[in-house]
Amino acid sequence: MRTVLISGGGIAGPALAYWLRRHGFGVTVVERGPGLRPGGQAVDVRGVALDVIERMGLLDEARRVRTRMRGMSVLDPEGKEIERSTEVALSSGRLDSDDIELLREDLVRMVHERTRADVDYLFGDTITALDEDGTGVRVDFAHAPSRTFDLVIGADGLHSTVRRLAFGPEERFAHHLGSYLSVFSADNFLALEDWQVWMRDGDAGFGIMAVRDNTELRVAFGFESGPLARDAGALRRIITERLASLRWEGPRLAEAARNAPDFYCDAMAQIRMDRWSQGRVALLGDAGYCPSPLSGQGTSLALVGGHVLADCLARTPGDHTAAFARYEERMRPFVALNQALATENPGGPASEQSVERAKNALSLDG
Repeated sequence: MRTVLISGGGIAGPALAYWLRRHGFGVTVVERGPGLRPGGQAVDVRGVALDVIERMGLLDEARRVRTRMRGMSVLDPEGKEIERSTEVALSSGRLDSDDIELLREDLVRMVHERTRADVDYLFGDTITALDEDGTGVRVDFAHAPSRTFDLVIGADGLHSTVRRLAFGPEERFAHHLGSYLSVFSADNFLALEDWQVWMRDGDAGFGIMAVRDNTELRVAFGFESGPLARDAGALRRIITERLASLRWEGPRLAEAARNAPDFYCDAMAQIRMDRWSQGRVALLGDAGYCPSPLSGQGTSLALVGGHVLADCLARTPGDHTAAFARYEERMRPFVALNQALATENPGGPASEQSVERAKNALSLDG
């Protein structure tokens, strides 16, 4: 049995693990966190990615747990409504679309539940070294004993450890898009009911939606900035200070950010690489081609990429070089169209035509 180590226990890694097990591979997933990460923004599953989750048997459940927005309001900096819609939401697009918006943590849980019985999950650990020879890749871990695998896949996000070890420093591949995004949860102190509100004040703004049967708010706060140090404590302080300076509900949002157990903040950036494989190591999802949340397509790229990569490996038994080449050949046009969504209209959403073209520009059976 060919063995594969996947670094990253979010969406991309477990999705790939599902398909690899279906094709008879032995799969281990190593995840830095102690368990499944809670929190995160609402994510979209669109176009061909819907076909992927349907083939995984997850489509009905995804529809059951999807967000159910009735509409949105756009506010001025004082909190006065200046626009509203019951047809479109900025977080997901047209409300009558077949696309599915759901919380990231729900999708992570669903994919994990589909794989935990026959995939070896190694939580609370990380890869520290990769040593490839003609027969496999010896992997050293921070805690677990070293092991050798036939292949190693980096599905470990924007700041991928596998990418750094196999391809070089992140600075060679990361392209900062001029802003930061923070996401955190709070009690529904705004009493929103299946509704979302958006506001921009200068170079900062936020979107807030009610989730969990309107018991909770999920807040996405963004601000323009050049690259900042990756210091979690410093970023939280910056966010709380920026929120506190806003009018309307700024102080209460700042307090929520200060106390949120699921607080997240990172740069809006894309990963652009000339190749996604090096020997027996390959990259998947944000690790190889992060489009940034500005595209709205990171989750769909992860799901589709996992299906395509597993399919290519299954079609070329024992020839990972040919499989990785075919994976890139099939995925690169799809990735290019989806990354372009984040840069097509700086400061605003991409056109509906561009989104429709990008989300369906690949055949799973190609």
